[in-house]
Amino acid sequence: MPTILLKAKDFATEITIYNARENKMLSENQISNEHITNNKAVRETLISRGITPENVKPEEDIKKVERKLTSEKKKTLNSKDSLK
Repeated sequence: MPTILLKAKDFATEITIYNARENKMLSENQISNEHITNNKAVRETLISRGITPENVKPEEDIKKVERKLTSEKKKTLNSKDSLK
């Protein structure tokens, strides 16, 4: 997941934690509603700044996975010779 979206989710979670403590929320329902509200607010902020989460392209993590798969494939093909 792109860093901007990870940070946004972290931010919404931190707001929830802060508000749950400040407002002495004890029930799961209260905290869940708070978290949903905070996620919506952070999402609206992103969108208002021109960042639509669904349109954010994945970062290099996918490229790392592709390189790893390519490397493993090469190793597998090379190990075929050692089986003889």
